[in-house]
Amino acid sequence: MSEFLYGGHVSANGIRQHYLRYGGNAGARAQRDAVIIVPGITSPAVTWGFVGERFGQHFDTYVLDVRGRGLSAAGDTLDYGLDAQGADVLAFARALGLARYAIVGHSMGARIGIRAARANPAGLTRLVMVDPPVSGPGRRAYPSQLPWYVDSIRLARQGIDAEGMRRFCPTWTQDQLRLRAEWLHTCDERAVVASFEDFHRDDIHADLPALRVPALLMVAGRGDVIRAEDIEEIRGLLPAVLVARVPDAGHMIPWDDEAGFYRAFGDFLGAPLVCDQTAA
Repeated sequence: MSEFLYGGHVSANGIRQHYLRYGGNAGARAQRDAVIIVPGITSPAVTWGFVGERFGQHFDTYVLDVRGRGLSAAGDTLDYGLDAQGADVLAFARALGLARYAIVGHSMGARIGIRAARANPAGLTRLVMVDPPVSGPGRRAYPSQLPWYVDSIRLARQGIDAEGMRRFCPTWTQDQLRLRAEWLHTCDERAVVASFEDFHRDDIHADLPALRVPALLMVAGRGDVIRAEDIEEIRGLLPAVLVARVPDAGHMIPWDDEAGFYRAFGDFLGAPLVCDQTAA
């Protein structure tokens, strides 16, 4: 049985924001904080639907289309900076009347979550940072290259199938490739370029000492986004941070090791993300 409830739009922070809702707030979920999932740089909300399904078994879950992705607002005059993206999430929560909520952000979405949490907003209870890029001024560059994103987006705008997408994501399953091929064209190239460049212009480390909510850092065991020395630096800036590793996953953790991804949360969000269809 699917936990998907509906997709919707809301006007928040001056733009149209699109989201997918899973689970709802009935039963045991009513006693738990809602969860807002913020995907990465070229991941529309729909591509996180399988994660939304699992979260929806336990939490009232909202998967957000970041501005310039999916069905949210895009345009050549839109601000694609990290401050605007962080403000979007907080305005989204207010517009939906979420009294208590956690943010789970992946990659770019983790950086957005950090910037949002820096404001110490009322209602925010927890932050999960899933393999955030730790690049910034004077720091090691993000390991992915901008042409990887731009070239695949341009091909998707022309029309590309799963096999055409395979050279960009060779380890993905056929279903994952089909979904990316279907939705990647909705990622505005201007938004993606701006976000990628901001990986190297914005230093999220400066935000960490201001965080006042419990935080979990989830690290991929494969790949080169976060190294051991990066974990130690983050611990120095945010001493109470919890760290969970997913050894068998690369940067796209739930794609590489979905079970390991859910296990890594433990009960940090208030309930474990176990395979239990009766947990709602």
